[in-house]
Amino acid sequence: MRPLTIIGPTGTGKSDLAIEIADRLSGKIAVEIVNADAYQLYRGMDIGTGKVPLAQRRGIPHHQLDVLDVTETATVAGYQRSAAADIEAIASRGALPLLVGGSMLYVQSLLDDWAFPAKDPAIRARWERRLAQAGPARLHAELVRRDPAAAAVIPLNDARRTVRALEVVEITGRPYAASAPRIGSPRWDSAIIGLDCETKVLDERLAARTKAMFDRGLIEEVISLLPCGLARGVTASRALGYAQVMEALKAGADTQALDRARQQTCLATRRYVRRQRSWFRRDRRVRWLDATVSTAAHRTAIIEAVLGAWRRAS
Repeated sequence: MRPLTIIGPTGTGKSDLAIEIADRLSGKIAVEIVNADAYQLYRGMDIGTGKVPLAQRRGIPHHQLDVLDVTETATVAGYQRSAAADIEAIASRGALPLLVGGSMLYVQSLLDDWAFPAKDPAIRARWERRLAQAGPARLHAELVRRDPAAAAVIPLNDARRTVRALEVVEITGRPYAASAPRIGSPRWDSAIIGLDCETKVLDERLAARTKAMFDRGLIEEVISLLPCGLARGVTASRALGYAQVMEALKAGADTQALDRARQQTCLATRRYVRRQRSWFRRDRRVRWLDATVSTAAHRTAIIEAVLGAWRRAS
């Protein structure tokens, strides 16, 4: 069964649309949803990631949700292997794999079957020890010395990517860019649907979404995850909303600090949306649908357009 993929910026309604499509196909073909959001992989990170609550999934099987502890590092390569296995298994059951998410690298690595450079746990551990001892600035300076081109595109405070670049350079003896994932032949020939909407409307939705997250208990969720190691998690601690709330808690969690966390979360999400748009718009395979209007009639038209694109691809 050829997969169907729904991508697009944060806040455009991808998860809800996926469930509506599964409902529409109910009784005709089974649908199983595969998550492609890096932070929804984490157990306990529910409110801030926009994870659909179990009670609202309408019995539709979901994969790649709640598979990691917050102290575990999520990697594109690891996700690719695991999600590809899920999609193959779903298709083998005669069900429709419905891939949904907005994490750019996760989606493209999966659909285009990227090949990744080798890893060496011992070398990585050594660089991570150097990071802990010397800090991100000195480690980045080492990358400047070994691979100036990589250092020029990796931000000074992005310790995770700095460590990975140093690991790859040491393993391969070549610049990091020369070992970047290679785009392979398109896998599965999935129909790819993109959801987007007018910037002004999406900005309003993101502001409302951020307010709702804080109103629903994002601060309490972050506090509950701190004893589980959230602050130590290389990937989880960087999630939008969670990183800002942790900074507010360090600052004393007064009203001013928490208001600033909410504002910074919204601004950071808007910046992330710009990156998502830039990335996804480069893919000519995507059929874009306008999700600006939220009337029932327009929603029905979107569902029909998605199903039509999938049927034609199948």
